[in-house]
Amino acid sequence: MKRRIEIMDTTLRDGEQTSGVSFSVSEKLTVAKLLLDELKVDRIEVASARVSQGELEAVQQITDWAASEQHLHKIEVLTFVDGGVSLNWMEQAGAKTQNLLTKGSLNHLKFQLKKSPKRHFEEVAAVFSAAEKKGINSNIYLEDWSNGMRNSKDYVFQFLDFLSEQPIKRILLPDTLGILTHTETYSFLSEIVARYPNIHFDFHGHNDYDLGVANAMEAVKAGCRGLHLTVNGMGERAGNAPLASTIAAINDFLPEVEIGVNETALYKISKLVSAFSGIGIPSNKPIVGDNVFTQTAGIHADGDNKNNLYFSDLMPERFGRKRKYALGKMSGKANIQKNLQELGLTLNEDELKKVTARIIELGDKKERVTKDDLPYIISDVLNTDYLQKVFVKSYVLTHSKGLRPSTTLSLEIEGEIFEENASGDGQYDAFINALRKIYRSRKMELPKLVDYSVRIPPGSSSDALCETIITWESQGKEIMSRGLDSDQTVSAIKATEKMLNII
Repeated sequence: MKRRIEIMDTTLRDGEQTSGVSFSVSEKLTVAKLLLDELKVDRIEVASARVSQGELEAVQQITDWAASEQHLHKIEVLTFVDGGVSLNWMEQAGAKTQNLLTKGSLNHLKFQLKKSPKRHFEEVAAVFSAAEKKGINSNIYLEDWSNGMRNSKDYVFQFLDFLSEQPIKRILLPDTLGILTHTETYSFLSEIVARYPNIHFDFHGHNDYDLGVANAMEAVKAGCRGLHLTVNGMGERAGNAPLASTIAAINDFLPEVEIGVNETALYKISKLVSAFSGIGIPSNKPIVGDNVFTQTAGIHADGDNKNNLYFSDLMPERFGRKRKYALGKMSGKANIQKNLQELGLTLNEDELKKVTARIIELGDKKERVTKDDLPYIISDVLNTDYLQKVFVKSYVLTHSKGLRPSTTLSLEIEGEIFEENASGDGQYDAFINALRKIYRSRKMELPKLVDYSVRIPPGSSSDALCETIITWESQGKEIMSRGLDSDQTVSAIKATEKMLNII
């Protein structure tokens, strides 16, 4: 039989201690519903008692909904040793499980509360007694427990001996300042679990040394029955142990335990909490970051085509996501082919080389190319139903305050080089004036510019490309040419070069 581990999400309580974050009543209710109904965590800690009227209203709405869905026993509230004020608040809020905050280290007890252990224990016992009379279940936090184990272990065990005889469901052991190494986490918790085998212990890890996931895994190995996590690792300072990474690591590396979390909902809840909190998700954040299932190097895409050489157990489909293949200077043909397959497009080897060269060119300019840009790049590179005889070899575009824009242009026509300079009302107008001088010197007239439009390619979600479409009138017929570049004026020049070759 696998050992079942409870997952308690504390995004709505401890996660809300992220600097600058405050969830509205409706946001808290929405997140609570998703956590329990879709993600299927075992419990959620939704608030601290006595904080504000808005907090009270949020918990009331959550408990009303939870009661109707038989989830009320899964709703928990942080309370304080305050002579029953927190318990009265909980009654008003409709909550039935308190997580009582107490002192887990002698330093905190002596210097913050200035009380003896005996006095602290008596006050804690009084809270438990009052909670029982109100029909409220009790869990207990030992704040700064990790420093307590390092510096005042006798006090911690004295407290645990006392708690072993109290009417509580769980003892919650927080690494409040995120100071534990994974070896300490395992050592401390193994000792405690061995001494109190019948007590349910939860581990509450913080991430100050980026060891939150490692410590959570060691806590499970040591015999803890529950973990406290937050969506996107939200929380004070460096945050708490992140939900998505911890769930994935436990599922893949601890086969002796089981958890009930629905992995496919992790990305959805991550994006929602990010939107509500205003805290962005780093693009390289494991499991939920935008880039973590994106292959950038072409060799990786090639390996994926050859027996999935670059696949691991972290398959994007587990988390409701899809693998992507980035387009840029590192792409290579394999990445481009993967994107073409998704679009239902096929190119021959020569066409693929041309498109690859164009994407690498854009990547060198640090432009971000997306799959949606591909059809336009293909059209721009391959749509040449003419023998090119005219080449815009070089140009200098100037734009200075108080001076008219000017262009110096070098143009090759059937192997002959022409150079001209002209000014105009704008850079492109100056370019056209210089071009007109060259054509008049050859006793040729340029077509008349009828329409000029600039746009981002429809469907594109990047800033890599600007599309300029120009309509010309030549000998009573209309010619349409288009140019594609990251620079608006350059895209217009490319469209003009195409027109020159068409005529």
